[in-house]
Amino acid sequence: MGTGGAVRGGGRNTGKMLAVAGLCLAIGAGGIGVATAPVWADSELPSEAASPLRNVAGLAAPVVKPVELGVTPTDGARDVNPAALPAVKAVNGAVKDVVLQSEGGAPVPGTVSADGSTWTAGEPLDFNTRYSYRFTIVDGAGRETTKEQSFSTVGTANEADAAVYPLNGSTIGAGQPIEIVFSEPVLNKAAMEKAVTVKVSSRQAVAWRWYSDRRVRIRPEKFWAANTKITVDLKLFGVDFGNGMVGNSNVPVSFTVGPQRIAVVDDVTKTMKVYFNGTLVRTAPVTLGGEDWLSPSGYAVIMEQERRSKFNAGSIGLKPGDKGYYPPLTVEYANRLTTSGVYVHQALESAWGAVGRFNVSHGCVGLLPADAQWFFTNMKTGDVVQTLNTGAAPVEPLEGFGDWNIPWAQYAKR
Repeated sequence: MGTGGAVRGGGRNTGKMLAVAGLCLAIGAGGIGVATAPVWADSELPSEAASPLRNVAGLAAPVVKPVELGVTPTDGARDVNPAALPAVKAVNGAVKDVVLQSEGGAPVPGTVSADGSTWTAGEPLDFNTRYSYRFTIVDGAGRETTKEQSFSTVGTANEADAAVYPLNGSTIGAGQPIEIVFSEPVLNKAAMEKAVTVKVSSRQAVAWRWYSDRRVRIRPEKFWAANTKITVDLKLFGVDFGNGMVGNSNVPVSFTVGPQRIAVVDDVTKTMKVYFNGTLVRTAPVTLGGEDWLSPSGYAVIMEQERRSKFNAGSIGLKPGDKGYYPPLTVEYANRLTTSGVYVHQALESAWGAVGRFNVSHGCVGLLPADAQWFFTNMKTGDVVQTLNTGAAPVEPLEGFGDWNIPWAQYAKR
């Protein structure tokens, strides 16, 4: 009995040791221990598709990775730039049945990437509009989740645009700078210069000069070549002006340069010489500003033309009794050179005897009737008038279009 008992006892100890050894082998080999043995032996693994999403590695393989969702704009976003194309992206999953639309509007078209993970809108949105998203996300196990989100775009009060001169379709003189006036201040001027492209058929390089945050002018180093075609493409839609203001349009503006017409007025000789494409076509005597009203020197550009223009001494600060005062009058063949009132025009009859001999005007260039009529008929807005040897300062850039009086090396400096 004692021997038999010892044998049975030895058997039980051996069994325990074998069990411990098996457990150590399982753990050493990367197993998860005897507590999981009944699962292996007695039951099947639950379907991954029918179980909650797993994010910790367990017995089931393969583990479905969680879907990472990226939606732009984010839910509830406001003042969204309508040029920023909305998108839905699922990492470790796919997107389907995406519907993006404004209230009562048609769905915004879009495309899905080849792998099905990303939907991107195919066209920009409208300003001042609320949009809603509805889309379905599919994970690696085929489970679907539908979501809804909404956002709104930049409101009308934050829209910005610009006006261009010369006007679209016009023919301009060779001295006419391009002027762009923005409805709102432009804080990032370098970005705006990239957004607005200027194409010049003559291949003349151009420079930008910002006179303020809202006004910029563009010109080449020398006058535009004759017959040049110029296109200013204002791709402003979605451009950030700064201060929350966003461009609302893309507008191309094109115009053509006529012949290169330049009139050179010399106070020493009291003459005007007019050149068309470098060829002298007319010489005429002139009278210029008297010693109290010197005609400005340098370059000016014809701003506008009036067959008859009303002149008033009050516009230059004179009142009855002042030296140089004259009553309101009408002049013939008026070609404006500055905003302050310097013109090329037909001299008053009382001044015809001075034309070609001495100066009697208040700064204007006076011509005899036949020459004034010829000038008015053959010169156009944007053409150049250069005045020499008056002793006065050049026309200021914003006193019309005195941009040509700024040296090229300095023109583009802000």
